[in-house]
Amino acid sequence: MAKGGQTPNPASPRMQAAWKLKDSGDVLSARREAERILADSPTPEDKAQAEELLRRASTSPALYGFAILAAVLLVLLVVLAATRY
Repeated sequence: MAKGGQTPNPASPRMQAAWKLKDSGDVLSARREAERILADSPTPEDKAQAEELLRRASTSPALYGFAILAAVLLVLLVVLAATRY
């Protein structure tokens, strides 16, 4: 597998198309194509690359935690400001 943000060498033309979609910014279509590849019975190489593409195109759970924390702090600040004035 490739390191960091590098796109690995695709194992098949379908995976190559999926990686091109992701690299061009169409992440939703790339995820759909990877899910279609996994739904068919793929080769082990295609399966590994489709799972890697899905992993790279998903949102980190930590991001949701930070968003909730920021929302709670914002509400807290608004409540404190409202009670002060």
